[in-house]
Amino acid sequence: MKKIDVEKQDSVKLYKIRKTLEELSQKSGRGTELITVYIPKGKQLHEIINALQQEQGTADNIKSDLTRSHVVDSLGKVVQRLKMYKKTPERGLVMFCGALPPEGGGPLGSEVVTVWEIDPPKDLNQYLYRCDDHFHVDILKDMLKDDNLIGFLAIDAKDAGWGLLHGEKIEVLSQTGSGVAGKHRQGGQSAKRFQKLREMELTYYFNRVAETTREYFIDIYPIKGLIISGPGPTKEDFINGNYLEYRLQNMIINTIDASYSGAEGIREAFAKSSDILGDFRMVEEKKLVEDLFREVNSHSGKGSYGLQEIIEYLKNNVVKTLIITDNTNLHRVEGKCKRCQHIQEEILERPLVIPKKTEYTNNPCPGCKAMEVEVSEQDIVDYLELLAAKTGSQLEVISGSAEHGNMLASLGKVGAILRYNPGHAK
Repeated sequence: MKKIDVEKQDSVKLYKIRKTLEELSQKSGRGTELITVYIPKGKQLHEIINALQQEQGTADNIKSDLTRSHVVDSLGKVVQRLKMYKKTPERGLVMFCGALPPEGGGPLGSEVVTVWEIDPPKDLNQYLYRCDDHFHVDILKDMLKDDNLIGFLAIDAKDAGWGLLHGEKIEVLSQTGSGVAGKHRQGGQSAKRFQKLREMELTYYFNRVAETTREYFIDIYPIKGLIISGPGPTKEDFINGNYLEYRLQNMIINTIDASYSGAEGIREAFAKSSDILGDFRMVEEKKLVEDLFREVNSHSGKGSYGLQEIIEYLKNNVVKTLIITDNTNLHRVEGKCKRCQHIQEEILERPLVIPKKTEYTNNPCPGCKAMEVEVSEQDIVDYLELLAAKTGSQLEVISGSAEHGNMLASLGKVGAILRYNPGHAK
């Protein structure tokens, strides 16, 4: 049986990259003045710096004074940041830079040159430089796709089903009936003849299943492993008969005894595969949520939900593991008085952030009445990450669109497994 090696990914890092790419996808320049640079691993930085400095010289020919200024300034900022690196990071580096209007918009000429640096989640092997009216984010988006695909085949003598485990979900691809007669013959037919016909039907069915399996798991979805399940000995007969193409035969990572075949068998096989697929992110996320609900439903006092309660537990070093979905879309807005250091804060959904920042800026400090309130904002995951880092709590960001993410949504999209029951003495 084949063993699958799955590279562990940091769920918080991947979440931040996704959020940044979403933000960058929505930005557009007033001209072709937004810079995208993909630097592959192993590439010498001085070569990139020289190339960008040459581009600066070329940019001097741009007719529009404002566009020329923005492009030259953006290229200069990228070069300046690259000079801070001793060498290209292990997996490569991606930089986006451009002159963009302030939050909430602004008049022509109010743009601010901003730079983003992203450590790619996988090895970057492609060099790219673009100066365009948008940022080129597709290469990074493709890197975020989970390429650890696992195929499922649930088969018995009556029907078969195909499924795919990818990223955040298990998907049933299709199912088919076998057309094979049952084991008990009709009257007027000899047992020997009936058995021979049934064997021929099974052979035809197995060949049909093998062909569909090849189409799905080699031609359409390049899987890394195959799990075959089903009731009774049919699955073993299929495997031992070498009906599968040799590449798929070598990809079989396990066979599972199940009560069902077809579509229902796919879901059952996945539920029984947690030990085999323990390193796969979807299985990890499922276990995290199940552990949380076990603590909540057992009333052990070690399962918590409700954002404000969890933040208090984080600050008091009570949280062992904090779980939040990637579609929470909350931000923390802080107003800090420069004079008396008084802090106002509120956690809000994204559309309410700008009005709240405006409110803090335009109103006097509640502490000293000074009009010197400095405003900042953080994505909720960034804020929780800072709190978790101070106490050694584990933070996990899970998919909000998967089944287990929907379960967590019933608790407000955030939950925590605690180190101990805070209602009792330690």
